[in-house]
Amino acid sequence: MSQHILTAVAWPYANGPRHIGHVSGFGVPSDIFSRYQRMAGNKVLMVSGTDEHGTPIQVQADKEGVSAKELADRYNRVIAEDLTGLGLAYDLFTRTTTKNHYAVTQEIFKGLYDNGYIFPQTTMGAISPSTGRTLPDRYIEGTCPICGYDGARGDQCDNCGNQLDPIQLINPVSRINGETPVFAETEHFMLDLPAFAEVLGSYLQSKQGEWRPNVLKFALNLLGDLQPRAISRDLDWGVPIPLDGWRDQPNKRLYVWFDAVIGYLSASIEWARRSGDPDAWRQWWQNPDARGYYFMGKDNIVFHAEIWPAMLFGYSGRGDRGGTPGSLGALDAPSEVVSSEFLTMEGRKFSSSRQIVIYVRDFLERYDADALRYYIAVAGPENQDTDFTWQEFVNRNNGELVAAWGNLVNRSISMAAKNFGAVPEAGDLTDADRALLERSRNTFGPVGAELGRSRFKNAITEAFDVVREANKYLAEQEPWKLKSDPERQKSILHVALQVVDDAKTMLTPFLPSSSNKVHAMLGGEGVWSGMPEIHEVDEDGGAPYPVITGDYDGAARWEHQPIKPGTPLAPPVPLFKKLDPKVVDEELARLAD
Repeated sequence: MSQHILTAVAWPYANGPRHIGHVSGFGVPSDIFSRYQRMAGNKVLMVSGTDEHGTPIQVQADKEGVSAKELADRYNRVIAEDLTGLGLAYDLFTRTTTKNHYAVTQEIFKGLYDNGYIFPQTTMGAISPSTGRTLPDRYIEGTCPICGYDGARGDQCDNCGNQLDPIQLINPVSRINGETPVFAETEHFMLDLPAFAEVLGSYLQSKQGEWRPNVLKFALNLLGDLQPRAISRDLDWGVPIPLDGWRDQPNKRLYVWFDAVIGYLSASIEWARRSGDPDAWRQWWQNPDARGYYFMGKDNIVFHAEIWPAMLFGYSGRGDRGGTPGSLGALDAPSEVVSSEFLTMEGRKFSSSRQIVIYVRDFLERYDADALRYYIAVAGPENQDTDFTWQEFVNRNNGELVAAWGNLVNRSISMAAKNFGAVPEAGDLTDADRALLERSRNTFGPVGAELGRSRFKNAITEAFDVVREANKYLAEQEPWKLKSDPERQKSILHVALQVVDDAKTMLTPFLPSSSNKVHAMLGGEGVWSGMPEIHEVDEDGGAPYPVITGDYDGAARWEHQPIKPGTPLAPPVPLFKKLDPKVVDEELARLAD
């Protein structure tokens, strides 16, 4: 039975280009998952966009001598182009500076406020002495007052996991310029997180055995120390506070983290409007049979496993104070929070400021997108922090993509095309033939099960085991030596081509671009797996901006499909480029510069 699947992808911040560490957490895993779900017959809505508000945008804009809007416009386009280049199949990738997003954000605020889950409070805000601007919590570092960790941020300590306020830090400093912030009284609105302790506890306990253990443990550990959390800031760049006496204040805006998580909902609503059915989004947000999966790096667990569910509960009238749903109606909380760990680079943490970085755009100019997607799937930070090294990337590209998968495709299709011009018909099958066909056909189940659980490494490893067995089969059967026995040669090549077709299907979520090539080489017609496109859109005749969208209703289905004898075969083309081992030295030298 078809199911509605929401794939909610973390919003990349538009203060600069994204690097491969970013997309290993939010981008590639979410696309693998969504492509599989579409192939399995489910109705997927994959949404995200660029996160464009907050002090960091303003800080970067000041550095570059442009306005915050100009900076956001530039990097919105850069990021959209990079994610399209990676083949990330968003139904809508938009931005947080749209009128639609402002309206939805203000509606969620008003719903929470009307139900009593938002209240004003005088707090001590961190101010930059040199600029007079509010410093965002994450841009303040110091020693954690709870565990003593040196490097805690102003919103939480990554060492002990506790939520913090900047004023609690010992020896706080600004990450922007190293100065000591000044703390001054200011009035802000607070989200009453303690009022959701009971409903959040029940919600999280119900996820035992479903969520990744690291995500659930982290979220459960925070339940005992929930504190009211500020959702506004002294800033002129962001969503205005929709209350009388506040909406016209030039220096009071909703905090960027508050409006960013609402983006999942606002993007869904924008997608529905652009699709021609303004209420279509409700099938993914108010349907008891729908499932919502949220993809991000582990530094965002608290926002997606606790704060966003609390906001949805409060807007829907669920919490200690009860309440009634806002005008949008009751909204569903995440079914699963799929968080990845961190990807480091050659043993060091990614850092744009220190040039320890591989930007997505630079990578795609030199290497195949599917090669990066494969690396992230098979060796990425799914369950633990992992290290990207150029040596491993080259080894996996050459040894697995080129020598194993590419070699199987090339020699199977080349031999069949040269000798028969089309898919040959199988004659009598041997035990070895039947064993390989059965192994290939039976692999769809376990690979699909792992993909449905977001266990991508297990899934692609299982699929590649079939590729290796097929190469072993060809090496043992030696069809190139059977010119005097064309009937047996036909049977072997038919078996090999069937397994190539099966493997192409199983690898499509991971390697969509190269799978499209295999589909064409096997004589397939039409679109196999749809790829994303950038469209220029506008709001009410305003300035156009790019969005990622696409038609993903291709022929790809998650099932074994018998190949048809007589189907003409196209000349094979290389699936992947073999990399010169010198790449390692060149890239390490570039990194050193």
